[in-house]
Amino acid sequence: MTAADTAALESGQPGPAGPRPFGVIGGRQVERVLRGRQKQIVDLVEATYRRHSAGDSVNPPSYFLRFPDRPSARIIALPASIGGPLRVDGLKWISSFPENVAAGLPRASAVLILNDHENGYPFACLESSIISATRTAALAASAADWLSRGRCRPVRAGFVGTGLIARYIHTFLAGTGWSFDEIGVHDLSAASAAGFRGYLEQSGATGRITVHDGPEQLIRSSDLVIFATVAGEPHVTDLSWFEHNPLVLHVSLRDLAPEILLASTNIVDDVEHCLKASTSPHLAEQLTGSRDFLAGTLYDVMAGRVTVPGDRPTVFSPFGLGVLDLAVGKYVYDEVTRSGDLHVIDDFFHERRRYG
Repeated sequence: MTAADTAALESGQPGPAGPRPFGVIGGRQVERVLRGRQKQIVDLVEATYRRHSAGDSVNPPSYFLRFPDRPSARIIALPASIGGPLRVDGLKWISSFPENVAAGLPRASAVLILNDHENGYPFACLESSIISATRTAALAASAADWLSRGRCRPVRAGFVGTGLIARYIHTFLAGTGWSFDEIGVHDLSAASAAGFRGYLEQSGATGRITVHDGPEQLIRSSDLVIFATVAGEPHVTDLSWFEHNPLVLHVSLRDLAPEILLASTNIVDDVEHCLKASTSPHLAEQLTGSRDFLAGTLYDVMAGRVTVPGDRPTVFSPFGLGVLDLAVGKYVYDEVTRSGDLHVIDDFFHERRRYG
């Protein structure tokens, strides 16, 4: 690596030699940087979400790559650009192959590419399944906080779906001050439910833990319900299960019948992103022909423009924004670079002179 390259890496800006050195950050490094920093990451995600909502970002629609021979599988491209002090562009490329679970592999795998805002050159590739789970969990914890203000704070939580995302959401709830008298657990896989229960016990979770055979009793006995499944279409259709008006974090987006949403207060992270790709809110829009069932966005709640009533269920449906992946990924990159542990690929960009 040249002296100019070293200077560019240390400054975080392109040097006189052109693009900054290209670095690779593996999952172990990502996890080490993010471990135990739940409050800090929630603050970062909230600040980025506010900046996006104020218009200082570019967050195009996600692109879904689907396969005729594997209808349950998909790979999604999330391009994005965020301004402000982060000032970075990039792309998350994340796959979801539910059949991996039966083979003992995680359902999702991902990489995140960071691009220099000044010259467009990529400068880092990060393992991103952890980053993706982290930003999802951080926004869920933020929503649980904001949407429970002005009402009784939930003390009985229920998790429908017990994979990586559910674990991260619980970790972020616990790391930002939440504790529960009761935690309900349900998964179609008994082994997954048992594994999640084991995680809860090892994490020091207080309160009684109950594994439910189905979602009905879990929902009826929870005032905070977290859906983190791989459902491709609604499987919860009975509105009476929600007659106690719980707060629902509908993270997996496709679990609830549109009729349940139409009887609830609906908050999304971003309207245009959330009402597509056959999500439950998208189905509700198709059923009614309008978006009147939406109360607003989480940013509207943060800004005081929307007040959430307590006389009906509240459903938060976050599609997930690429700008949040960029924010968390850039945070990881900066921390790894600051520690001197960035693995640089020398001469990754070989043609650095226009005419050779």
